[in-house]
Amino acid sequence: MSADKEKIASAVRVALKSEAVKSGVSLPPDFDILMERPKIASRGEWATNAAMKFSKQFGLAPMELAGRLAASVSVDKSGIIEEVEAVAPGFLNFTLARDWVGEAIKTAVKMGEAYGSNDLGRGRRVQVEFVSANPTGPIHLGHGRGGVVGDVLASILAFSGWEVEREYYVNDAGLQMENLGHSTRSRYFALYGREDEAPFPEGGYPGDYIDGIARVISREYGDSLLSRPIGETIPIFRDRTRESVLGMIKRDLSDFGINFDVWFSEKSLYDDDLAERTIDLLKKNGYAYESDGAVWFKATAFGDDKDRVMIRNNGVPTYFTSDTAYLLNKYERKFDFLIYIWGADHHGYVPRIRSVNKALGKKDDGIEFLLIQFVSLLRDGEPVSMSKRAGTFVTLREVMDEVGRDAARFSFVNRKCDSHLEFDLEVAKRTSSENPVYYVQYAHARISGILREAALRGIALPDVEDVDLGLLSDPCEIRLAKEISRFPEEVERASSALEPHRVAFYASSLAEAFHSFYNSLKVLGESPDLMNARLTLAEASRVTISNALRLLGVSAPEKM
Repeated sequence: MSADKEKIASAVRVALKSEAVKSGVSLPPDFDILMERPKIASRGEWATNAAMKFSKQFGLAPMELAGRLAASVSVDKSGIIEEVEAVAPGFLNFTLARDWVGEAIKTAVKMGEAYGSNDLGRGRRVQVEFVSANPTGPIHLGHGRGGVVGDVLASILAFSGWEVEREYYVNDAGLQMENLGHSTRSRYFALYGREDEAPFPEGGYPGDYIDGIARVISREYGDSLLSRPIGETIPIFRDRTRESVLGMIKRDLSDFGINFDVWFSEKSLYDDDLAERTIDLLKKNGYAYESDGAVWFKATAFGDDKDRVMIRNNGVPTYFTSDTAYLLNKYERKFDFLIYIWGADHHGYVPRIRSVNKALGKKDDGIEFLLIQFVSLLRDGEPVSMSKRAGTFVTLREVMDEVGRDAARFSFVNRKCDSHLEFDLEVAKRTSSENPVYYVQYAHARISGILREAALRGIALPDVEDVDLGLLSDPCEIRLAKEISRFPEEVERASSALEPHRVAFYASSLAEAFHSFYNSLKVLGESPDLMNARLTLAEASRVTISNALRLLGVSAPEKM
């Protein structure tokens, strides 16, 4: 909780206790005061529903209790509160004193790159697993959105005191990998005019990238694989294609600003016998059993409509088995909190993994899922056709090449992840306020321009302790300062609610406040004291915008 928010909550708590003593009312020893931003900006910076929450215990109407609390709080403002107002149907609204707003400006300048950080995580370990696309083709647009959501969330959690590990789960086991190998083998045979001997598999991978991999294998092996038994060559085609595709995925994600600490192989779950150990543990806990030659998970014990197969009667494990073994592996690596980021089409798997989590004896609040809705690609409002290179989808690389990394990243996280996203390529390239990333970056560039011009005139950025910030009285200045003061709160809310879009929303709001300030008032050329106050306000804005963009993985240009 930010300092101003905590101090106001504390003042309300003291006022409630004082009124309780006067009225002979008993309150819980440790009760919370919920503080939130008023829906109408002109109604102050903070509001609480405490009067409505406790009115029945006092036997008073909410507005009457709100009036008493407002009077009590106003007696001891502690230098923070300028005004307290009781607002129907029983809210208490607080307007901050101007001096306190000035303290937020000082804090931003002093803390620099650390401004907005907090210690919610207290050094606990969190794993964020995201993207995890099958290594059967290039990363597409939907994976890119999930990648940005995961990457930004990981950055926010690290900024909030968590020890974060980013992980990519490589689905490199099962029939899909064999099908991948057969796809490349077919293209390899086609290079020598012998495609009839290796027909393209049903459900194979038709993208141009498969043709390219086949040509690479041909350069290495020549035509020697044509005559060797299929049982010998499929592992070669499969493994070489996996390595090539995974390398392509890593390059695309790295160029998109996404790098993982761990690339975890699904195959390793079986190489290390973890799947077998997981089944044994579930059997021990009474949640797995054998029937009709198969092994089953007792999903009905957790409200599922049927039990789920783990090992088929032919001895082949299901994908569900991999998921359960992978979950146990995560706990064995001693993470305190697990976050899965999946596409919305995986929503049906969420209750299953939660059931396994319970069956393993783990807490419900130690695991969370974010589902990423689909992305529709537009050009001036019209749908974009599919990619030829990928065969079935628009690749992330194609989008990056056209609009750039910054525009794509910002746009992908500028909506709630559970909302469908329409991404217009032309809007993302515009140098206007229509393009949200340009609008925010331009604010940073404008501030940098002010500071450069000041340096050219021999004007140094003043020491923040020597600046009279009380001179900032224009509504544009006050609004900008208050926006700066909100940043720590927004980071805290984004971290605790796992909502990375909040930082993007905030960055746009802060940029709007700065552009309004810039268009209304001069910084240089004013009296020395006022100029220094506005230079400090500009520097606090620069620090805050830069920190927000860094969390979003977006550059903060000094010139545009």
